[in-house]
Amino acid sequence: MKKFRKVLDGLTTSSPVNAGGSPACGSAAGTPTAAPTPRELDIQETLMSEHFQICKTVRHGFPYQPTALTFDPVQKILAIGSRSGGVRILGRPGVDCFCQHESGAAVLQLQFLINEGALVTACADDTLHLWNLRQRRPAILHSLKFNRERITFCHLPFQSKWLYVGTERGNTHIVNVESFILSGYVIMWNKAIELSTKTHPGPIVHLSDSPKDEGKLLIGFESGTIVMWDLRSKRADFRIYYDEAIHSVSWHHEGRQFMCSHSDGSLSMWNLRNTAKPFQVTFPHGKSQRDGRKESCKPILKVEYKTCRNSESFVIFSGGLSYDKAGRRPTLTIMHGKAITVLEMDHPIVEFLVLCETPYLNEVQEPYAAVVLLEKDLIVVDLTQSSFPIFENPYPMDIHESPVTCTAYFADCPPDIIPVLYSIGAKHKKTGYSHKEWPVSGGTWTVGSQSYPEIIITGHADGSIKFWDATAITLQMLYKLKTSKVFEKPKGSETARGAELVEEDPYAVQMVSWCPQSRIFCVVGISAHIILYCFSRHDSNTAITSLEVRLQCEVEDVISPSDTENAVCLMDAGGHSPQPPSPRGNTPDGARDGARDSIPCLKVKDRVIRMPPGYQAELVVQLLWVDGEPPQQITSLDLNSAYGLLALGNCNGLVVVDYLQKTIILCMTTLELYGSADPFQRLTRSPRKNRQSTSEFCMRGLSNFYSDSKKRIRTSYQSLTELSDNQVSLDQERSKSPTSESRENSFSRSRSSSVSSIDRDTKEAVTTLHFAESYGRRSDVLPAPCLWVGTSLGLVLIVPMSIPTDEQERMEEPVTIAPTSTVLMLKGSVLRFSFLDCTGGLIHSPHEAWRDTHAPDDPERPRRRRLVNFSPCFSQEAGGDGHLAVVCSERQAKVFFMPSQACLYVHNITESSFVLRADVVAISNISNSVCLACFCANGHIMILSLPSLRPLLDVHYLPLTDMRIARTFCFTNGGQALYLSSPTEIQRITYSQEMCDNLQEMLGELFTPTDTPEAQNRGFLKGFFGGNTQTFDREELFGEAAAGKASRSLAQHIPGQGSVEGVRAAAGGAVGELARARIALDERGQRLGELEERTALMMASAETFSKHAHELMLKCKDKKWYQF
Repeated sequence: MKKFRKVLDGLTTSSPVNAGGSPACGSAAGTPTAAPTPRELDIQETLMSEHFQICKTVRHGFPYQPTALTFDPVQKILAIGSRSGGVRILGRPGVDCFCQHESGAAVLQLQFLINEGALVTACADDTLHLWNLRQRRPAILHSLKFNRERITFCHLPFQSKWLYVGTERGNTHIVNVESFILSGYVIMWNKAIELSTKTHPGPIVHLSDSPKDEGKLLIGFESGTIVMWDLRSKRADFRIYYDEAIHSVSWHHEGRQFMCSHSDGSLSMWNLRNTAKPFQVTFPHGKSQRDGRKESCKPILKVEYKTCRNSESFVIFSGGLSYDKAGRRPTLTIMHGKAITVLEMDHPIVEFLVLCETPYLNEVQEPYAAVVLLEKDLIVVDLTQSSFPIFENPYPMDIHESPVTCTAYFADCPPDIIPVLYSIGAKHKKTGYSHKEWPVSGGTWTVGSQSYPEIIITGHADGSIKFWDATAITLQMLYKLKTSKVFEKPKGSETARGAELVEEDPYAVQMVSWCPQSRIFCVVGISAHIILYCFSRHDSNTAITSLEVRLQCEVEDVISPSDTENAVCLMDAGGHSPQPPSPRGNTPDGARDGARDSIPCLKVKDRVIRMPPGYQAELVVQLLWVDGEPPQQITSLDLNSAYGLLALGNCNGLVVVDYLQKTIILCMTTLELYGSADPFQRLTRSPRKNRQSTSEFCMRGLSNFYSDSKKRIRTSYQSLTELSDNQVSLDQERSKSPTSESRENSFSRSRSSSVSSIDRDTKEAVTTLHFAESYGRRSDVLPAPCLWVGTSLGLVLIVPMSIPTDEQERMEEPVTIAPTSTVLMLKGSVLRFSFLDCTGGLIHSPHEAWRDTHAPDDPERPRRRRLVNFSPCFSQEAGGDGHLAVVCSERQAKVFFMPSQACLYVHNITESSFVLRADVVAISNISNSVCLACFCANGHIMILSLPSLRPLLDVHYLPLTDMRIARTFCFTNGGQALYLSSPTEIQRITYSQEMCDNLQEMLGELFTPTDTPEAQNRGFLKGFFGGNTQTFDREELFGEAAAGKASRSLAQHIPGQGSVEGVRAAAGGAVGELARARIALDERGQRLGELEERTALMMASAETFSKHAHELMLKCKDKKWYQF
């Protein structure tokens, strides 16, 4: 059989093949195609389906649309709830956990069971949830769904298992947090207020027990009514009817007085001895007017009244500013004695908490910090210093400082790159922070065994670039780069003219390309510009070279099948010849103000600039306006440090730049690249009729998209909009509107490889580029530098290049490029290229080792270019064997053998959707572990083996609800991926089974066993004269024996997935047994921990008893019986 196959191989190599190199008929996935292979490949694929599993690892960034905040003063951990039902739990750096309610209902309030390792969440769907935090992945133990009443406020006293729940109807219910069963004890609103009251007091906005007597519950109603309810006698001790609505209440630690904040911007102080009227009413920000009345102020939404042992008390509140000062920023006011400090915030305040030294409400509080949750930030204020500085936030909460427009993820980077970036970025950090340690220091975290250097790069709407250290599932900013510093700021009339060119965000980053080995970095901006940066540890004074490119396609947008194999394509030669760089300043002002032509969108600084250490701009490439039409956005980019070349493409054509010599070596339309091998026949363009629409496609402000998801950003060859629930297939869409581009309610934009179904108004854009050592022609024997070009019509072109190998010649001799007639075809727009050797290993692109060009000259060690994997390194034996080319498009993936260009394998990835992102990645823990990872618009993540393209994984991971995910989703090596889950958060996931198994040891522990601080001894005299804090047994009042059972129709108990009941309800087969076993182990470990604590307490108690007994024995040893 092998001999017969070799004979067929010989016939295949000698016989002509079609231009696309694709088989005559399709084949099933994972099997060789009908075209015989050119040689016998013996590749042992090691990856199997059991090596893959999708799992979320960690979420970075600021919680999007936060709603609630709470803090555990003993465990020192912080929890933030959000409008989408998410809960972020934060501790020391590395301790960061994200939980999500399945219902997606907004989180109204959070309550820690202090030092118990549990959290209660109250959601907008009137459901209470109990989370178990004693495991690295918190799970819901119990849920309680209220059926007839809406939850408005919750309160859980310290060291109590009874949760008070206030409702919109004004009733107060009591829930046992251990069993999550409703008590029969209910405080009805009509019992709390006087019978003579004719109006409803409104929803409950506050609940708290008296610091002096736990048997007294203070109930605050929205209308201004306050009731002190005696839980034992089931009656009201006193009632307060105030004219202004109440927003919050805060107790003095002695329990004799409390403070209320009101809707008119006032603070009222009440004494329990006289509740007829407040003994003090203040308007902190209200000035007296001429008529003696206070000016109207905004509501004070929350107030905290905290006492200090050695200084005046703190009164801290949010809001309360006067209405007459429009445009004032939100404020947090700190009143310490007679001193009033107003802290202005950049964003509206959602919630704030005051952190105190003691968890006991009846002790002097000693506040030391205030945590302020803003709509888009989290800050902590140091209250121990008179200047009230803020703490430096160790969490990456500023990812969204400017809207994120693109991301890149690099795993297993060179180990020296992270320390270098950090050392340079640390020089530009802000100062003025508090010198004390970050107060949220709970939990434990250690670097796992599987840690390797990882870097995440984010591009932003303001043109800034941020490098993040993502090693070991943490995130820390290393270095920030501002691309806007390369350009001149518009002045005067230029501002209006610039506004016409780009609506806003002219420096917004569209894509980045980074070579970690050579440290060459390239940025593509929305204004059709590219900036190339080189890394240096030394500052320099250099001028930035600017190249301006005139690239315009004059071909009619009508594409039809070529009738003959070598049909000549008609085109307007005037718009296709490569253009030399246009010198700046040649265009008169009149031409600029009239029909713009040959001018860039931005002006590069044309003087010598001092550049600090780090990334320094070397070259700027800009596309020019042509005949009044703005340049089309750049859709593809690749750079190669070994070749010293940079390639870019858009819907008009391809440009190749030699960044070493700083010259343009190729500027051609896509049509010119085909030559006579063009598989389509294009007609010349008649007088332009779509100039306005083309201009309209040019640029959109990227930040507008993130503020309003309905606004779209269009590129020149695609329009990605919100994904509708009912995706219309491409054929149906074309049958409805064959020539229109208004696919507003569909995210489907894939194109069929059938020429007859191509949209008439679709330009052929260059969608992907890749420099590689490959074969440009079938007759080639050895690999040579090539540029692989993929287009939006599914065509692949191979452009061989001739690059001088000697360093001196490379800087003087030109690089020659000779496009060939090699054309390969796929279905849909081409997304990714990659190359494998004949053993199935990944072939890395050649690169240059990093050298600091601005370092002081050393005559003993001259700086010479050191190239890695460059073609001269290829031996005759290694290079002559050929290699495999992996090409992935929106619809299918193909593996070609080079240089014969025969298609070995083909797999149709999807028919009903299309691929948004495809990457060839390596799973590092397995030898020869290369696979193709794809993310589709229908939310599926697919893994295909290489080179056979066998499906290994197909999981419906998440529905694509907006373009943010499409623009930011990316895979990387080591089985990891990321995407922007919200405008402020990055979600990292893994598709590796091994990483899923080891995730538990990589995550931090939220709960650490800690002794609860003992309550202070008040002393005999203070207790006798001041009244001791009274305690009582809540079980006697709220238990089933005393209060009875609550009505079943009032609330429904739902077992959680983290409880045994939930497991039994959801268990089925082996999975259920495993889940039950895991939960049983967790509960057994928890019981063992509790047993150990009780044993320790018993031992301590026994030692104390033994000590007292021994002392008593010594005291009574010599006494006679009558002396007792």
